[in-house]
Amino acid sequence: MRHGKKFNHLSRKTAHRSAMLSNMASSLIMHKRINTTVAKAKALRKFIEPILTKSKTDDTNSRRVVFGYLQDKASVTELFSNVAEKIATRPGGYTRIIKTGARLGDNAEMCMMELVDFNELLLGDETAGKAKTRRSRRGGSGKAKAEAPKAEAKEVKEEVVAEEVKEETKAETVEAKAEETEPKAEAKEEEKKKED
Repeated sequence: MRHGKKFNHLSRKTAHRSAMLSNMASSLIMHKRINTTVAKAKALRKFIEPILTKSKTDDTNSRRVVFGYLQDKASVTELFSNVAEKIATRPGGYTRIIKTGARLGDNAEMCMMELVDFNELLLGDETAGKAKTRRSRRGGSGKAKAEAPKAEAKEVKEEVVAEEVKEETKAETVEAKAEETEPKAEAKEEEKKKED
């Protein structure tokens, strides 16, 4: 019986499965993004996350252990030189699976698997967002409640200052236009006097 055994064999024997996961992990490290089925991506996530964690310590032993899994010198070099620098501060969850729909041939669920720290579009949104706050079970601390009205007041003050600046610039442009039109009007009056 196989009660409680949740390991996905992916319809392959052990040697075939380990070779496939090793090749997929190498491709993910080299290209930072691969397209595959959801089942393979979930199996690859379990395979590659410990490897990425191991790459944070750059010593001979960790390189040998990682090479034992990947069996590819180029991907090991890429992992320890470029990828390890970017994931150094992340405490886990190095990969992201984005579902892309069903494959035409056999209707298998397809997805795009990528390394989280190499997606520039989503990284830009995260840095622009608010800083993360720790949630408590009670619904918020007194500081957060007290700071909220202050933040709103600051926003209102900034809007008022911006409106005042706009009004000042409008007034300056009106004055400048008036000064430009005054010499023109004087010149026209002088021409009329000369004609008379």
